[in-house]
Amino acid sequence: MIDGLKPYPKLKDSGVPCLGEVPAAWEVRKLRGILRRVTERNRPDLPLLSVVRERGVIRRDTTAEDENHNFIPDDLSNYKVVRTGQFAMNKMKAWQGSYGVSQYEGIVSPAYFVFDLAEVESRFFHTAIRSRAYVPSFAQASDGVRIGQWDLAESRMREIAFAIPTLSEQAAIVRFLDHADRRIRRYIRAKQKLIKLLEEQKQAIIHRAVTRGLDPNVRLKPSGVEWLGDVPEHWAIRRIASFSPKITNGWVGPTRDILRADGVPYIQSLHVKRGAIRFAKRYFVDRAWLDARPKIRLREGDVVVVQTGDIGQVACIPPEFDGAGCHALIIIRTNASVMTGAYLDLVLRSRYGFESLKSVQTGALHPHLNCTWVREIAVPVPPIEEQDTILRSTSDATRRVDRAIASAESEASLLHEYRTRLIADVVTGKLDVREAAARLPQEPEDLEPLDEPEALDDASDDSAGDGLDPEPEEAEA
Repeated sequence: MIDGLKPYPKLKDSGVPCLGEVPAAWEVRKLRGILRRVTERNRPDLPLLSVVRERGVIRRDTTAEDENHNFIPDDLSNYKVVRTGQFAMNKMKAWQGSYGVSQYEGIVSPAYFVFDLAEVESRFFHTAIRSRAYVPSFAQASDGVRIGQWDLAESRMREIAFAIPTLSEQAAIVRFLDHADRRIRRYIRAKQKLIKLLEEQKQAIIHRAVTRGLDPNVRLKPSGVEWLGDVPEHWAIRRIASFSPKITNGWVGPTRDILRADGVPYIQSLHVKRGAIRFAKRYFVDRAWLDARPKIRLREGDVVVVQTGDIGQVACIPPEFDGAGCHALIIIRTNASVMTGAYLDLVLRSRYGFESLKSVQTGALHPHLNCTWVREIAVPVPPIEEQDTILRSTSDATRRVDRAIASAESEASLLHEYRTRLIADVVTGKLDVREAAARLPQEPEDLEPLDEPEALDDASDDSAGDGLDPEPEEAEA
């Protein structure tokens, strides 16, 4: 894709360490010369917009599964109007790139900044300012002590330097990067489809093992559960509550003021992915705060179930997170003489387990699980020795699938990284794409959505307010 691309023939020192040398014909200007802040209100009839890290300004869909359900007031007259082509920014999350040029007309939170653009093409500015080359400058211009909520200092933001090509070069850069992005996305999409197929294969292996066992000749009996069907004759069917002395939920209060840069790990729904605890986004709480709330402390072997949003994500707590706290997760602690946590985790990750969790969720628009209903789910219970055998067998059977999934995930991640670096190099003049852009064929617009990489799964959008936490609940068996 970058075969034949070369640096610009003439460069000059930009005077800005993070930009380094830029093409001689480019101008380096401060954002104060590009952005003009505007405030327009009293248009509650316009649609709500969101500002997200992954895509910039988008239409807000309150019925979407990934909607953050932040509070929306009845009176929207104070919300700020965003016009097509204006630059909108969540100033509390500008440090992570939650800003962009809007393709839509709508309204955003009163706390946001809205700017007109001057002397720069909007699509080029959107692509460049959201690249790796510039996002760190917004972090440096932000202040704050609360994790994830650093307020942007507008005066410092206006001093950020921005490299501006000629208008014809801006158009060429946008054209080249659009073409490159379509190709990279096709490659990544192929990897994502492969991962989904492999996950389905893995789930089928697990489902067969936890509903029929390993002996193909075993005598069966009706389970009494409609979508479970027949199970081995010597297995029991029991409610989760019947062998779980503790079924409760993690902390459901606000998290903004309790998170720390270090301390005791604090597990949230974003960490529960594909049957494991993935602690890439590291959150911590103070030990004394957690000691005062012992019911939310996790033990090795506990099973945690995502309570809101991505229903069906389940994991068993490994040794390294023994003693951690958790937020908005259902915690199930089993009687290991009847069923181990590792085996219950396997059952709930099967197709039967997924359907069982979906069947007890509440809320058509905002799916939610509560302990009262989860504790009533009936599961097949083999003898404890057979549970161990099934666990070992499924681990062996899915190991090759897991390796294939890990390989595809790694390749997709590398493609994402390549895309990120290519954009940063092109918008700062490290690569000359003018001739390459002129040779590109006309291509139809690629509108198929692309999943975000694992590292961005926890990204949150704007919207007004701090978000609504689930209602407190507890059901001790």
